[in-house]
Amino acid sequence: MTRTVGQRTALLSLAILAMLPSRAAAQESILEQLQRIAIIEEKVMMPMRDGVRLATDIFRPKTDQPVPIIFSKTPYNFNMWGDGQLRERALAPALEWVQRGYAYVVQNERGRFFSEGEWDILGPPVTDGYDAFTWLASQPWSNGKIGTIGCSSTAEWQMAVAALDHPAHAAMVAQGFGAGIGRVGRYYEQGNWYRGGAEQMLFFAWLYGNQNNQRPIFPKDISREDIVRLSRYFDLAPEMPPVDWAKALRHLPLVDIMKNVQGPKGIFEDMIKRTPNDPAWYRGGLYHDNMGFGVPALWFMSWYDVSMGPNLELFNHVRRVAEDPEVAEHQYAIIAPVTHCAYLRTTNPTIVGERNVGDARFDYNGLIYRWFDYWLKGEDTGVLETTPHVQSYTMGSNRWQSSDTWPPKGAEMVTYYLRSGGRANSLFGDGRLTTEPPGRGDRPDSFTYDPMNPVPSHGGNVCCTGNAIQAGALDQQALEARHDILVYSTEPLKEGVEVTGPIEVTLYVSSDVKDTDFTVKLVDVYPDGRAYNLDETIQRMRYREGYDKQVFMEPGKVYKVELGPLNTSNYFAPGHRIRIEVSSSNFPRFTRNLNTGGRNWDETEGVVAHNTVYHDSRYPSQIRMSVVRRGVAETTSAPAQTRASDRAPASRRK
Repeated sequence: MTRTVGQRTALLSLAILAMLPSRAAAQESILEQLQRIAIIEEKVMMPMRDGVRLATDIFRPKTDQPVPIIFSKTPYNFNMWGDGQLRERALAPALEWVQRGYAYVVQNERGRFFSEGEWDILGPPVTDGYDAFTWLASQPWSNGKIGTIGCSSTAEWQMAVAALDHPAHAAMVAQGFGAGIGRVGRYYEQGNWYRGGAEQMLFFAWLYGNQNNQRPIFPKDISREDIVRLSRYFDLAPEMPPVDWAKALRHLPLVDIMKNVQGPKGIFEDMIKRTPNDPAWYRGGLYHDNMGFGVPALWFMSWYDVSMGPNLELFNHVRRVAEDPEVAEHQYAIIAPVTHCAYLRTTNPTIVGERNVGDARFDYNGLIYRWFDYWLKGEDTGVLETTPHVQSYTMGSNRWQSSDTWPPKGAEMVTYYLRSGGRANSLFGDGRLTTEPPGRGDRPDSFTYDPMNPVPSHGGNVCCTGNAIQAGALDQQALEARHDILVYSTEPLKEGVEVTGPIEVTLYVSSDVKDTDFTVKLVDVYPDGRAYNLDETIQRMRYREGYDKQVFMEPGKVYKVELGPLNTSNYFAPGHRIRIEVSSSNFPRFTRNLNTGGRNWDETEGVVAHNTVYHDSRYPSQIRMSVVRRGVAETTSAPAQTRASDRAPASRRK
């Protein structure tokens, strides 16, 4: 039958309208959608073994069938109401998971908001997580399978609990999780508090808004109904006055930084006094490498996050030591070229700081859905067959690559030596980086480190410092004009060099003070001079022989020091230069060493240090980089295939 143009247009309009949601559905709020499909239980006060109750919100599908659970534990405010307004954004994860057939459970750490007890960073005791799993798994609506998920503080508690290997903890997704790692391998960061024995100042600012232990407390016997009612107009969230952290972090002594900004009393005053191996680090919620591990895991990491080294070290550690072969086999890492927890904000192009690293988008949610559907529901999603053990983004060549190990098989450690005629100070000096070992003619490079005029942090692998530091890759040229930075660069590369893996640094140094720091930064220099930072590290010299003791320097004596490894995946294109910077400060990324040999945290005055880096045949200061030769390492643009025999047996998924 032939139709007129008008009839065809009308039919097409009706078809389009049929595909659109109704006006009522389109205007339905997140809460209304949840109320239609979910049973909502607010402020369930879940009991722990010592009687403390933790405030928990539960959203579960309206079904008679048992369902798996997605569990998120957090120190942050997830209350539905704030300032008299419904916070629908806080309900979005619940709607997402309930629509997919899961119960979504979110809980505050003890001592936070409506949870009882006293708060400590990472919410010790670790048994709180274990007790929550036991309670949830025993509910009549639960199928007994729990998956944990979160980024940053909602991820960091997961590792220590995974070491307890609760039978209901079936799988986990940990994103930006470095502050949950205490001691692992070569790293004694104790939850990102340290790097090389120097304090990282991110927690100085973060604790200002989170160590609020002085708060209203409701009566112990208050009913759940009353708590739900009261939570509509008391969310217990403090309104912290803004702080200029670029200024506040300069205050001395360090122990008084929180007091100086009129911040809350809490764990900061204790943590700042600890040493890297203080027993207090081992009694809380941190994961240490003397623990086991019992859970299949997806590990999400970022090249410009604060703790890439410990993150990768933990990933390899779990694969190596997990007693259950199934757990050891099913660990997967995804490493993105973004800053802390910025995975889902990736765009095309991806700009990290100032550097364009191409189209780094990745289907994170699709992978997470298939992961939990497999482990918690027993669905054959194909996730294990199609997910490589390591997927990392190589900046410079701007592509995702995959491998079975970290670093990739076939990666070769290539040594570059520091060279100069004794004037490597600044970008305009004579510092060189070569594969040719130094001879007798190389002269050492010296510089003056004044803790009252430290090298400022400019970009970097950092988070959570307010306005003090912008994370990411920023052009370092202006900074490199300083004479207290030694600059060593290769000649323009004739062929491209891909560095994917750890970067190890050995320096031979001396000083005229008892204690000082040495810093190293790896930089990609473009033909037009732009110099983008890749990773950075530091070593406090009193801890050069180990973090369980302090050994001070003798003036003028030359010491060999191994700095904590850097990590990256970066393609240095032809015409680019590989550069490292050596100095003694990177502030306020790290605390300033006042060079006195004292406790540092309670001192207000420093002394100037005259520091020297040696690089000759006797003292071959060097940097060793994991170089991937194209066609040798197992790196591809497409995901590698996992052998069918590597799939988890059905017994774990029942």
